[in-house]
Amino acid sequence: MTVLSLPRLMIEDIRPSVDGGLYALKRIVGDKIHFSAAIYKDGHDALDARVVIRDGRGEVVVQQPMCFDMSADRWFATVEVLRAGTYQMTIEAWPDHFGTWRRDLQKRLDAGQDLAPELLEGAAIIRRRLEEAPQDLQQPMKNAAAALSKTDDSVENRLHLAFSQTLLELMQGPLVAADQLTSRNHPLRIDRREAAFASWYEAFPRSQGRQPGQHGTLKDTEARIPEVAAMGFDVLYLPPIHPIGLTHRKGRNNSTTAEPGDVGSPWAIGGHAGGHTAIHPELGDVDDFKSLVKTAGDFGIEIALDIAFQCSPDHPWVKSHPEWFFVRPDGSIRYAENPPKRYEDIYPLNFWGDEGLWIAARDAMLYWVELGVKTFRVDNPHTKPLAFWEWAIREIQEKHPDVIFLSESFTKPNRMYGLAKIGFTQSYTYFTWKNTRQELEEFLTELSSEKVADFYRPNFFANTPDILHEYLQKGGRAAFRIRLLLAATLAPVYGIYSGFELCEGEAVAEGSEEYLNSEKYEIRVRDWNAPGNIKRDVSRLNRLRQVEPALQELTNFRVVHGHNDRIFSYLKLDGTSEQPRHLLGVVNLDPHEIQETSIFVPLADLGLGENDEYTVEDLLSGSVYTWRGSENYVRLDPREKVGHLFRIQRK
Repeated sequence: MTVLSLPRLMIEDIRPSVDGGLYALKRIVGDKIHFSAAIYKDGHDALDARVVIRDGRGEVVVQQPMCFDMSADRWFATVEVLRAGTYQMTIEAWPDHFGTWRRDLQKRLDAGQDLAPELLEGAAIIRRRLEEAPQDLQQPMKNAAAALSKTDDSVENRLHLAFSQTLLELMQGPLVAADQLTSRNHPLRIDRREAAFASWYEAFPRSQGRQPGQHGTLKDTEARIPEVAAMGFDVLYLPPIHPIGLTHRKGRNNSTTAEPGDVGSPWAIGGHAGGHTAIHPELGDVDDFKSLVKTAGDFGIEIALDIAFQCSPDHPWVKSHPEWFFVRPDGSIRYAENPPKRYEDIYPLNFWGDEGLWIAARDAMLYWVELGVKTFRVDNPHTKPLAFWEWAIREIQEKHPDVIFLSESFTKPNRMYGLAKIGFTQSYTYFTWKNTRQELEEFLTELSSEKVADFYRPNFFANTPDILHEYLQKGGRAAFRIRLLLAATLAPVYGIYSGFELCEGEAVAEGSEEYLNSEKYEIRVRDWNAPGNIKRDVSRLNRLRQVEPALQELTNFRVVHGHNDRIFSYLKLDGTSEQPRHLLGVVNLDPHEIQETSIFVPLADLGLGENDEYTVEDLLSGSVYTWRGSENYVRLDPREKVGHLFRIQRK
C-alpha cells in the first residue's frame, strides 16, 4: 500500500447496529429505521453520504441520501423496507468535490472576486465525472462542461447553470469510484408484523375431543378454532403432532412405566407410522392438517408447529441412520440424560456426526412450510449446534422469508441472546419467574432497551406445559388474572398454554413446577366454560391489544414509581399515533390482599405540567377519573380488580 492509497475518509459508530454489524438488526416490514454515523475526513472538503440496502441477490432496494446535523456532528437517514427478507446495509461516503466547488464559488461571488478561473475549474470537475458516468448522463454532462467553459458567454449565464438544480442532480454521487468509501456490510432482518406482535394459544390436539379418555383429532382441533378466535388469539401453537414411540413410553405423571392405553409424550417422536414428517395416525392425516390450516386462516389465525429434533427409540432414523445418534462403545445408543435423570423414551441427535442430519432436519421443516406452516416453536435449540440453526434458518428464510422461528430455550442469558442473534425471530424468556416489582422493573428495563430490542424479541408465555410457577399454584384465580394482565400489556408477543384460562394450578408435588395429571403424558378433556374461567379477561385484553398502538411496541416501557412494592406501575407510550394514546398500567402483584399506594406519574414523558388536569380512563372497567399532578392514589382489591389499564388524556 502506498501513502497516496491510504484512506482519507472515515465512517464510524454506525447506529443502530448489533455488535458492530456482526449480527442482523431486526425490524418489521414498514418500520422506519433511523440510521446515523460519524463521517469525517481531513481538509475542508464538503462530504456526502447515503444509506444503501441490498437484497440477497445484491440488488439495491433502498438508496437514501444522508443529511448532516452540525450540532450532533453526525449524518442521518431514515429508510423503510417493504418486504420481508434478509438484507445488507452499507453506508457510502465520499468527498463532494462538486459541492465544495459550488460552496466556494458562492463565497467568491459574495466577495466580488473574479469567477472566470473558478467556472473553468467547475467544467474540469464535470469532465472528470464523465470518465465513469452512466451512458445516458454523458451528453448532458458534456453540454454542461462546455457551457461553463464558454468564455464568450456572460458570467451571469454560466453562474445560472453552475447553481442550477439540474446540474446538481447530474453531479450526485462520487466524482469517481475511487473517491467512495463503503462501510462494512451490516445485516438487516426484516420480518412480517406477526414476528413482533401476536397473541399465542397453545393446545394439544389430542385433548381437543369431548369424550374423556378418547383421543382427540385434528378435526376436533379445527372445531375449536372459532372459540380460539373469539378469545382474540392470532397464533394456535400445537405441540408435536408426530407418531409417538412405544419403547420406554412414559406413563401418567411422568411415570417410567406406561400402563395399557397410556398415550406417551408427544416429544418422544417417531414410530412405525413415521417420524418428523408424519402425523400421528390417531390425530388424522395430511388432508386433515391442510383443512386445519385453512380454517385457522379463515379466522385470522395461523398454525404454529413444534419442532423438536430428538427421536424415540422407534423412530425410522434409528435404523436407517444410526450414525446420527450418540453411539456408546458397546454399540448401544445413548438416551437423553440430565444426570442422574435419564429419559429412556428419547434419543438425542448428534448434529456434529454427519451433515446428512442437517439436511434431513432442514427438509423436515421445509415439508411443513409447504403444508402452510409459517411459524415454528423450536424445542431446546440450545442443545443443538448454533451453527446448525444459523445455517438452517438462513436456508429456509431464503426460500420463504416470512417464516418465523420461536426459540424455546431457558438457559443462561448470553446463550439465549446468542440464539436470537444467529437467526431466531422470537424467544421465550424468564418472565414466568419474574413476580416481584423489582424483578419486573429490572427485567422489562433490560428487554425494552434498544440495545437488546434491536435483536431480541421476547415472547411472554404466562405458563407452559412444563412451567406451573408457585405463584399460580398458590395465588388462585387472582394470580392468573394478574399474570395475564402483565403478559398481555408488557410484551407485544405473549402466550398462554390451554388450561390457563380455567386457572388450572395444581402441581404434581410440593415444590414442583410440573402439573398434576400433566397433559404431556395423558389426554385431558376439559369443560372450556367451567365456572371461574377468565376467558372474558383474555378476550378483552386481546381486543385492546389490537386497537391500542402502545401495546404493540416493546421499547416504549417506562417505570412508574410508587410507595408500595406490591403494586407495579408502568407507562406504555404511544409513539405512532397522530393523537397519542399513552397507557398507564397499575397492577396489584399480591393475589391475596388489598393493596393501596400513591404512584408518581412521569408527567414530562406525557407532555403534561405539574398543575395540568388530565383524565385517566380504565380500559378494563370503563371507569374515568380526573387527576392533577404526578402523585395519585390507587387501591386494588384482587378479589374484584387486579389492576388498571388507564388511557391518559389531557383535559
